[in-house]
Amino acid sequence: MKLQQAQRSQVKLRIGLSGPSGYGKTYSALLLAYGITNDWNKIAVIDTENNSASLYSHLGEFNVLSLDEPYSPERYVKAIQTCEEANMEVIIVDSISHEWSGKGGCLELHEKLGGRFQDWAKITPLHNQFLDALIQSKSHIIATTRRKVDYSLDRDMNGKTKVMKLGTKEITREGFEYELTVNFELINDNHLVKASKDRTGLFMDKPEFVINHATGRKLKNWCAEGISLEMVKKEISKCHHLAGLKHLYRKYPALSKEIYPLIMERKRVIEDANDQIIDENKVEQQKAIENGINHE
Repeated sequence: MKLQQAQRSQVKLRIGLSGPSGYGKTYSALLLAYGITNDWNKIAVIDTENNSASLYSHLGEFNVLSLDEPYSPERYVKAIQTCEEANMEVIIVDSISHEWSGKGGCLELHEKLGGRFQDWAKITPLHNQFLDALIQSKSHIIATTRRKVDYSLDRDMNGKTKVMKLGTKEITREGFEYELTVNFELINDNHLVKASKDRTGLFMDKPEFVINHATGRKLKNWCAEGISLEMVKKEISKCHHLAGLKHLYRKYPALSKEIYPLIMERKRVIEDANDQIIDENKVEQQKAIENGINHE
């Protein structure tokens, strides 16, 4: 165990955008994405909503990957990987609700196994692979989620059962919000949003507003602050000693996963260079010995 100084490293955004049908999730997501990248060609939409993204093709020349049923976690992961391989800067997953409750999604897969509690042991790892693909993506991620009205059955003072409306609930597995940088909730069909979770501090406890390009730019500026992976890569490439590599690895704990393979590769280069120097020294020593013998 070791205490280390807290560091702010540059991050990729993980943005949630939820709301009932017709509230403007896709449109708002596209405006956010353009504000983040300022290049429509670097935006990809994984569209599970019957080609709804194409309705906004007038906004710019963004890319669309249509994902039809079955909406299994594996197919979502493959779609995300396809967008990453095309070097998309922002990936909009519209929407993730199908992965949970759609045809071929987690709930249906669970039912096919028998619907027992122990059957989640087979489904949960699949869902976690999907979450990992979102969280660990090298692209910025905007994930839209459908919302539905949530009810509960309560008893009043007279003992009668009443149906109580609790508000709306995201259609995905509980806990997804904890993985996000910001989670926006569309509250009406005028596209007004509020932040239900905000690690940036830019939107929490602020009045409702309409998402536009400027919202994306604010988020991009926020995530660009701090230590960048590119800066650390340059430090590693300039390091010529193994002790220096150990120091760099300990210096940037927030980026340890990303820099570990770079550290190991640089370690191999330094060791090879050291071995070459040793071999050259041995050759020189041997020559010196031979020269000494010849002089005698």
